[in-house]
Amino acid sequence: MTKLRLRHSSQNLVQVEGREEAAIAASVARAPSARRALASLSLSMLLSSLGTSIANVGLPTLAVAFAASFQQVQWIVLAYLLAVTTLIVSVGRLGDIAGRRRLLLAGIVLFTMASLLCSVAPTLRLLIAARVVQGLGAAVMMALSMAFVSETVPKENTGSAMGLLGTMSAIGTALGPSLGGMLISGFGWPAIFFVNVPLGCLALLLAYRHLPVDRRAPSAGQGGFDKLGTLLLILTLAAYALAMTIGRGHFGSLNMALLLGATLGVGLFVLAETKVASPLIRLTMFRDPVLSAGVALNAMVSTVMMATLVVGPFYLSRALGLNEAVIGAVMSIGPIISALSGVLAGRIVDRLSASFIIVVGLMLLVAGSLALSLIPAIFGIAGYIAAVAVLSPGYQLFQAANNTAVMVNVGPGERGVVSGMLNLSRNLGLITGASVMGAVFALATAAIDVTTARAEAVANGMRVTFAVAAVLMIVGLAIAFVSRPRAG
Repeated sequence: MTKLRLRHSSQNLVQVEGREEAAIAASVARAPSARRALASLSLSMLLSSLGTSIANVGLPTLAVAFAASFQQVQWIVLAYLLAVTTLIVSVGRLGDIAGRRRLLLAGIVLFTMASLLCSVAPTLRLLIAARVVQGLGAAVMMALSMAFVSETVPKENTGSAMGLLGTMSAIGTALGPSLGGMLISGFGWPAIFFVNVPLGCLALLLAYRHLPVDRRAPSAGQGGFDKLGTLLLILTLAAYALAMTIGRGHFGSLNMALLLGATLGVGLFVLAETKVASPLIRLTMFRDPVLSAGVALNAMVSTVMMATLVVGPFYLSRALGLNEAVIGAVMSIGPIISALSGVLAGRIVDRLSASFIIVVGLMLLVAGSLALSLIPAIFGIAGYIAAVAVLSPGYQLFQAANNTAVMVNVGPGERGVVSGMLNLSRNLGLITGASVMGAVFALATAAIDVTTARAEAVANGMRVTFAVAAVLMIVGLAIAFVSRPRAG
């Protein structure tokens, strides 16, 4: 009897060891595929970020090529931004319903084909229309790249993956102006759009071969797609984005009408979402303090970061008297630091609490904002660079930790829409920052035209703008402390 028990125990031990060895072997076998899947997501994030920044540098050339005014060619950038902003939540929800893999593949195809159409567009109107389609593809790529992280990497590595996606976004933003300038000088303006075609094909190949297949049939257990909610959200976001961008800093009656329309749209959207069986956004999700705080903080931080892009060039030019080449080099320091610190920030998040790193990141953002308000006036360009060197790692720490905290516990059926909301809050923050922080800067300079303001006036505008930014980040810190998960 004892021998029988020993034999049975030995067999069980062999079976357990065999299962453990099989699990380890399966994990090792999945690792290269997971890395390639993450590479496809990273490339998708890079391309969608590059789509905005690379077009800005080409506006003067495009104005000449199409014999158009600046107000006309700026729609090449605005059309893309509007498409991404208004559609990103809807496509995220659609991915949850129809299957994220198939929709991401369709988004990459759409982005790539629209990029090709942009490069051969014979008229400005066709180019703008192609940019809208390209923006739709980019919205899919942005929303679903982040949503796929939970399906491609282990939970304990989520922070590193989020940091990598943040790094690729920063690289796309930083690379756009320099790459665009080289392509235009070497091959003409079509090259700034055509460069996306081979890269898009590579992203499509990697995604097709290595992304995990959709686990459910389309619409299984998800209900129908909320068409009314989608339409109301698109119209609301479009009205807000236009209110913040048209007029180039002059807030007139049209801006006010659009802002009132956006406010009305929010009310109608909330009402509609309480009436439908399968809403675009479940409003009860915002009872989760981590989600609601994460979305709000994302918008606030993006508002502050946009201030560096709007105010920085004026300060470096008018107050410090730097030429264009030096200004370009100094302005690239922030994105370069963000790109270099992104993966490291993600690894720190994996090792420490995400909620703790959110607080650390916000503290660095407070310190960086205060430094930008005070130090450049004393130490000039060295002070400006030192302040940016504090602000940029704070931004990357916050992004990696905030995205991880929000996404790590989201259910499989809502990852797309929550990822879309995070990306939407970032875009709305950028739009708001360009308008509101730009208005604060203009008001603080007390000049009719900021481009001709005296150095002292511009320096005062810089000081006031980033003092306001510091206050905004202190408010963000308070929100982060209140929303932190309680131990036990």
